Amino acid sequence: MIRELIVNVLCSFSGTIAYAVLYNVPKKYYACCGMTGAAGWLVYKALVQGISPVIASFFGTLVVVLISRMLTVRMKCPITIFLVSGIFPLVPGAGVYYTAYYLVTNQLSLAAMKGIESVKIAFAIVFGIVCIVSIPREVFQMGYWKQRRWRKG
Repeated sequence: MIRELIVNVLCSFSGTIAYAVLYNVPKKYYACCGMTGAAGWLVYKALVQGISPVIASFFGTLVVVLISRMLTVRMKCPITIFLVSGIFPLVPGAGVYYTAYYLVTNQLSLAAMKGIESVKIAFAIVFGIVCIVSIPREVFQMGYWKQRRWRKG
């Protein structure tokens, strides 16, 4: 079990970095991109055992976007650097592939089932992104929390 977890982390980390390399992310952000993708995949894998893949994708996306927002403020760069590459492990590519495969092989009920599940996962990812991106940028800055604490005290 631990070996499988380590393999999952390494694969999602390296896959996310490979995606960042493909889209010309600056080299200094590779480790952060990999960490973001690995964290989202870990949350997904932990939750998919007990709940549906749609809900697990939603929570994995929340983690990816939250880490992306924190890294964006900390490193003073656009959120797309971390978000696009970090969301890569959660995208339902296999579901879309099997939808097309079942359509071609004339297995329409399986195609509909896989297609609907893929669309649900895609909407869960979008909803997770919207939930975190709608939080004001100031919340992710340390000065905001220091100022709030100063006002209370």
